Amino acid sequence: MSSPGLHYLSVAGMATLYAKKELSPVEVTQAYLARIEALNGRLGAYITVDREGALKAARLAEHRYLTGEVRTPLTGVPVALKDIIHVKSMRTTSGSRVTADYVADEDSTLVERLRQAGAVIIGKNNLSEFAIGGTIDHPFGTPRNPWDTTRATAGSSSGSAVAVSAGLCAASLGSDTGGSIRGPAAFCGIVGIRPTYGRVTRHGAVPMSWSFDTIGPMTRTVEDCALVLKAIAGHDPRDGTTSAVAVPDYLHTLNRGVKGLRLGMPVEMFGFEGLDAQVKQAVQDAIGVLERLGASSREVSIPTSPRGGAIFLATADVDAAAYHREWLRERGGDYDWSTRVRLESASLTPTTVYIRAQRARALVRRETLAALSETDVIVLPAMSSTAPSVEDGTGKPGGFYQDSRRDLGSRRYMSLPSVSGLPAITVPCGFNKAGLPIGLQFVGRPFAEATILQVAYAYEQATDHHTKRPPV
Repeated sequence: MSSPGLHYLSVAGMATLYAKKELSPVEVTQAYLARIEALNGRLGAYITVDREGALKAARLAEHRYLTGEVRTPLTGVPVALKDIIHVKSMRTTSGSRVTADYVADEDSTLVERLRQAGAVIIGKNNLSEFAIGGTIDHPFGTPRNPWDTTRATAGSSSGSAVAVSAGLCAASLGSDTGGSIRGPAAFCGIVGIRPTYGRVTRHGAVPMSWSFDTIGPMTRTVEDCALVLKAIAGHDPRDGTTSAVAVPDYLHTLNRGVKGLRLGMPVEMFGFEGLDAQVKQAVQDAIGVLERLGASSREVSIPTSPRGGAIFLATADVDAAAYHREWLRERGGDYDWSTRVRLESASLTPTTVYIRAQRARALVRRETLAALSETDVIVLPAMSSTAPSVEDGTGKPGGFYQDSRRDLGSRRYMSLPSVSGLPAITVPCGFNKAGLPIGLQFVGRPFAEATILQVAYAYEQATDHHTKRPPV
């Protein structure tokens, strides 16, 4: 198989070829390592690459296939990690000078589960500092959108999205607090899922906000997303926030289609004047595809949802400021300017504002669950626009994150599932006139990952957007 073919093989396709002994995990891992070496300098996708460890794991996976040992669909699959996830004896920088030299003394539960599944951990992906977003000066290089390297990737799982989109790994794990998986996935033309809060363990991952953080897969196909999610989901006794709700076989229901399913379109999302016209049209066209497949759609209202961005910032950022309190005092100068301003501002938030925001958060959840009682899935744009320029997509004065109208307006799309603690998935649904990807988002009921994966898969199989590759 040609090298480009190896880089863009799906996880499912890779497992099939391994089982037939038509492809070697070592061959695939070497191809990814060579591509990382060739492109990472331009794209800024990785902070750390574990060449020796990856090849060792690939050789072990190859042995399992050759000897017929028990294996899973992830055996021999090169997977990357957002650099907030601990791997024993490998540094976890969190994209910051503050923790640039920190080395974990144990694997996170996520890494344990990936290793048990036979995955090859190939390295750590770049990110916005401490997964907060808006970083101006990335200490390990600025992540670049592979569709246009003058464009931003969104934050904070930026390097993960770049690596998957550009064929520098088969899948990656990102974190999503207020949209940090779904935003980069939308801008880079890949699939990303935010699981229900409590569905996936966070033990051994550096937090942003304890009450919002989730960990989820970023992949090139919905099927791959389902495979990786199945491997990492489930209760973890070392993380008291994880749920004991049983994890279903997401592949079992993936191809059931959407006939009879009800889609809800929040009027507050589609009527927003800041929604880019090309994005709106692409999402409406996608709804039309699903209707032709047998789904029905109707307007719903989630009245408080336009305030979701403000609610998120008034709660999650305060959580983050509490975590960073001592470092801000002792190492404030080592933070990126944007990160430091955001954390210090949050640290000044009055308790009364935090409590009011938490009450508003509960209201958004009630309203969203009410809308989902009338529908099976909520559908909306992933982002209000396509990727801005690298310079504009930062927290510098005049940049996207410092423009409250644009920032809070756009955040309504990402914040709705985050504030509600609900699962959401982003899939590619087209491109604008400049050739930049557009993302479509589905939101489900608590622990209904299987449903949103099912809808996303039906749409994906009816279109070809996910087959397009960036020009790198």
